[in-house]
Amino acid sequence: MRTLEDLGDVRGKRVFVRVDFNVPLDHGAVADDTRIRAALPTIDELRRRGARLVLASHLGRPKDREPELSLRPAADRLAELTGANVTLAPDVVGSDVRALAEQLGDGDVLVLENVRYEQGETRNDPALAAEFAALADVYVNDAFGAAHRAHASTEGVAHLVPDHAAGRLLEREVRTLAGLLEKPARPLVAVLGGAKVSDKIAVIDRFLEVADVILIGGAMCFPFLAAQGHRVGDSLCADEDVGLARRTLVPSTKPRATIELPRDLVVGNRFHADAATQTLDGVDVPDGWMGLDIGPKTAADYGVFIDGAGTVFWNGPMGAFEMEPFAAGTRAVAESVAAAAGATVVGGGDSVAALQRFGLADRVTHLSTGGGAALELIEGRALPGVEALA
Repeated sequence: MRTLEDLGDVRGKRVFVRVDFNVPLDHGAVADDTRIRAALPTIDELRRRGARLVLASHLGRPKDREPELSLRPAADRLAELTGANVTLAPDVVGSDVRALAEQLGDGDVLVLENVRYEQGETRNDPALAAEFAALADVYVNDAFGAAHRAHASTEGVAHLVPDHAAGRLLEREVRTLAGLLEKPARPLVAVLGGAKVSDKIAVIDRFLEVADVILIGGAMCFPFLAAQGHRVGDSLCADEDVGLARRTLVPSTKPRATIELPRDLVVGNRFHADAATQTLDGVDVPDGWMGLDIGPKTAADYGVFIDGAGTVFWNGPMGAFEMEPFAAGTRAVAESVAAAAGATVVGGGDSVAALQRFGLADRVTHLSTGGGAALELIEGRALPGVEALA
């Protein structure tokens, strides 16, 4: 994978940078600028080197050119953070966009409109990729969160611009996650939560091969508990997931990692912040109740594993942490990860959101910006946006 060092002199050159400005908005303003800040090392370095930047990103899933999904708020926030001369293009491609790109001065920034305003973006349309390439002397992909998509701005254009490279964010993400699998400091502890086993079965299978212990939490634990014969009440537990869990618990070959499951639970009589709750000293959920968090004994157990880890990877909350009655398990795990002496890697929107909610986001070694891309890389799948930079 080529990096910014491989580009040589970029002064006066137009550098098309695919960034990930898919940020949450609140009444037309950026509500969380984490992803914009994550792109600053690449943007600032290229500006210092005299490049003329053309930035491209998607925002949401527009069906047409919805004005509420314009990149105007992101462009305005970028201008505030950098002090650069930042212009928002009136469209994604076209003669007006080309004219603005040609007028850029060294260090100036042109932000294209939401690339998903063009239907050809997600189809990896060659004509759209060629339009992007016409704006560029150099192509840089720094959008790790979109690197698992073979889209016109993440994969197609890279093949049309010979001088291409990974930005600093993409470089760091790939190297960190690859290192996690290839040469982790041991023991390697994987903490996996979320809703469905089927969503993460490939990740579980990979960690069974490379990790030392896997800690399971969130709604994902209930298919495992059901596979062991426990009652799960009204907890989220699909039959398909129970079958996958049973297969995982009784593997055909001896795995490296062991799987740890909860030994107590916090349950509610409904999925609501005002639900009646109780803490079970065990994992058999009564009828009419649903498991919504790991219990305090489990949180303490998991904390011991995390504290003794050489490397920790965390993806997925331990419960419905958005509701305070069911936040304690995720908070305890977040605090354990933040306090861990070993390297700590956190990937996935909900895990990142939990760290931010509990004020711990700056206390981990690496906070991944790409949940889906991170998981696919761990699964061993090729990322089109990365492969195109070889």
